[in-house]
Amino acid sequence: MLLSVVSFRHERSLIAGVLLLMVNLGHHAGAQTVPLKASPIESPPTEEEWIKVPSTERPIIQDYPHAGVVGQPRRITAKQNRAPNGHQGPWGDFNYGNGEAAGFGPVGRYGAAAWAEDWSYLRDKRKRTDFFDPLKFIALNNSRTIWLTLSGESRLRNWYEEAPFLGRSGKAQSGRFGIRNLIGADLHLGEHVRFFGQLINADAGGWKGFGYGSTYRKRLDLQQGFVELKGKVAGAQTGFMFGRQQFLDAPSYMLYNRETPNVPLSWNGGRFYALWPRIRVDAYDFVQTKTDSPLMFHNTEDYGTRLYGGNTTMIVPAFSVGGERVHSFLDLFYIRYRYSSGLSAVPTAARVLKGTSSRGNLGFRWYGTSASVEYSVGALYQNGTFQYAGTERKSSVRAWAVNTIIGYRHTPSPLHPFLGVQADIYSGGSDGQNGTVRTYMAPFNPQTNYLDTTTYISPSNLVSLSPVISITPWKGFASLRLKAPFMWRENANGAIWSSSGPYTFAHAYRGGYVGVVPQASLTLQINHHLTWQIYGARFMASQSLRKAGAQSGSYAQSNVTFRF
Repeated sequence: MLLSVVSFRHERSLIAGVLLLMVNLGHHAGAQTVPLKASPIESPPTEEEWIKVPSTERPIIQDYPHAGVVGQPRRITAKQNRAPNGHQGPWGDFNYGNGEAAGFGPVGRYGAAAWAEDWSYLRDKRKRTDFFDPLKFIALNNSRTIWLTLSGESRLRNWYEEAPFLGRSGKAQSGRFGIRNLIGADLHLGEHVRFFGQLINADAGGWKGFGYGSTYRKRLDLQQGFVELKGKVAGAQTGFMFGRQQFLDAPSYMLYNRETPNVPLSWNGGRFYALWPRIRVDAYDFVQTKTDSPLMFHNTEDYGTRLYGGNTTMIVPAFSVGGERVHSFLDLFYIRYRYSSGLSAVPTAARVLKGTSSRGNLGFRWYGTSASVEYSVGALYQNGTFQYAGTERKSSVRAWAVNTIIGYRHTPSPLHPFLGVQADIYSGGSDGQNGTVRTYMAPFNPQTNYLDTTTYISPSNLVSLSPVISITPWKGFASLRLKAPFMWRENANGAIWSSSGPYTFAHAYRGGYVGVVPQASLTLQINHHLTWQIYGARFMASQSLRKAGAQSGSYAQSNVTFRF
């Protein structure tokens, strides 16, 4: 089925055809236990592992973990995240959970950023257990200190929308699909220098399609390409990365990887990081990649869209609550960005005023676990300016957000259930063009399924409250998660925002309640290389919102992804 879809564009078929033909060859019956080497980051001795598990094998459902330390399908130890079952870097206690505390995004067997995976243990050929292992460590000298790691991904995504964006844009009863292919090469020149490059191509089709821009249709181009210099400085594992790269060192509810379109988000610039056993720091300065050219290898830099700042993550000393030891991390960050997309606007009664926004985000995130409780608490304050297009006039920005989730997990149960509640508040402002802009904005593609699977509602002028239930039965090849966020406007006089700008309705909308979006996600990890994710949701708009011109509608999405 996948090969027939890819072949409709001959220039897309080469990469995807080779990858997808390998699926049946890539099945891995199970991980083997291999003695682990000591981590280059020497962690202080601890009384016991943070969590106890019955096996050293990594649950297969965690092969490709998503962002967010709370509500992962199953609990695992830091050791399980290292070779041979997981491929996080040598980051010591920062490898806990999905490993995102290290600053390079979630990593299991595979990572959201392919270059964050560590396959160096395959220097020993005896440790190969998978059909694709010979491609993960290709020695280029006799001492095996220079090596190449190849990576690849093909994803087929198709989705159905009954009333896209509350019936205000797109086409009703729309069925669309998209295919993307990523091929990467990671060249290590000893311990201190490496080069990473990644190519992308993508296409989209379907019936009653809409929105097929440059993030859905992309001829062959450079998605990432950077050099990294690294070594030990002042007792820390340090590195400097320069070039085009993914950046995931931020709360995923604020900035992530642009999941729904085919072309992930990438940035151009420099990044410095340093990790000690208990604390790490990160500083960066980027401009966004411009992807709007229809030609091959014509991606450029968008100097009008900028991201820069710094982050510190500390391992909080363990403490006890109710007889349970709590282990946690604390992020402190300042992230500033400049942008002029559809989310840089001020809606008025007559029209939407566009312009350029410059916003700084000063905030924290504290997250951790005990034997039965998992939690994440974050807040930030956003300030800056909004400059109206075509004028010198500016308005100041004063906005804020609070993001929390807490839940109980019964680890000994074969269902591995998680039961929690998620609450998010994003400030909003009144319509108008005078005074301070008080609506919070997150313009760089927060994690899609953190808030609303449909993406019909943006994290702006919003209060969202949702139960969260998940189960991961038996040995963990499948995981089911249920949510039902109830949504209100934070400011009842402000606009309701979609992922591309403020909504305008045929009639005036009064009141605060927006609606509820019951949703479910099912992940099937068929083998180490093939994943099938299914999402379903029903956006149930409030009666007042429907009277204003909005529509309720169903949403379904399917993703079949092959990785090596």
